[in-house]
Amino acid sequence: MSARERVRLTTMATSAGCAAKIAAADLSLVLKDLPQSSDPSLLVGNNTADDAGVYRIGPDIALVQTVDFFTPILDDPYDFGRVAAANALSDVYAMGGIPVTALNLLCYPPGVLSPEDVGDILRGGADKVNEAGAVIVGGHSIQDQEPKYGVSVTGLIHPDRIVRNVGAQPGDLLVLTKPLGTGVMTTAIKREAASEDVRRTVTEGMAMLNREASEAMLEVGPNAATDVTGFGLLGHLWEMVSGSGVSAEIWLNCVPFYEGFAELAAQDLFPGGAHRTKAYIKPRLVIGEGITDAEVMTVCDPQTSGGLLIAVTPARHQALVEALRARGTLASATVGRIVPADGESRMIVTRNA
Repeated sequence: MSARERVRLTTMATSAGCAAKIAAADLSLVLKDLPQSSDPSLLVGNNTADDAGVYRIGPDIALVQTVDFFTPILDDPYDFGRVAAANALSDVYAMGGIPVTALNLLCYPPGVLSPEDVGDILRGGADKVNEAGAVIVGGHSIQDQEPKYGVSVTGLIHPDRIVRNVGAQPGDLLVLTKPLGTGVMTTAIKREAASEDVRRTVTEGMAMLNREASEAMLEVGPNAATDVTGFGLLGHLWEMVSGSGVSAEIWLNCVPFYEGFAELAAQDLFPGGAHRTKAYIKPRLVIGEGITDAEVMTVCDPQTSGGLLIAVTPARHQALVEALRARGTLASATVGRIVPADGESRMIVTRNA
């Protein structure tokens, strides 16, 4: 099949990328009655919705394990593969780990996608895993009318250097390492409403590893961190503050967005995941005077392969920002701060710091 005859991958997906995640409200109902492990070697399980699991295998070493896969976020098979792999690797980086191996997860309809297209998806994933210094060691595939691809990643970490999505303290500043906007922008791509500049910008942003952000974070020492993916900035911030027993302010004027996002957001191209997250967190939200519903939606936009959200003490804040800039991350934006919970955890959305 020639390049001109290729099927547009996004036309085969009912929802794209991390926007296809099960809604947080539904997922919490599914998981709430699952038994918790009492194995003392399980250092991080699923009780705080952390980014990956961590299992101790020796006094000075533990495994970081995660899996992530999704439907096509882009039309180009190679780009889809590398973004999906970068997104999965991000969970290990968010914990402070180093990826070492990965397994492919592949679903596709034989006879609809050509062997060349499927090969390009796998090649994109392999190139990104190799860039991370890890290796693909195998995988599994099944027939499915809706294509899906991702990887299961195993990393290594010292048990004393695990970064959790809980542990944020009042006074901490919140630093974001990539712009927001991928949900709206990839929806525009799916609808053929995005310019080539928008497609290129969001593709390269999503394909960028969070390795450098993780290295900067570890150099400085955070109190908590998570990567911003399918539940958007506010959804993942809620996991952080509720698990830490604190509240948080988000300063809208300080939040970075990809170039081209504002024009597309003004056309109300928010995917369904943004609306689901907004409905889920609404009872926990305090919205400042003059903040519009459309502005709140921008920080609910589901991200695919988003950046790290890092909670750091004021004393270490400037060192973190400088370390991120030195490593060339897409953003090093201070987007809010942690405040006392005052009885119950809340998220306060204001315009200015």
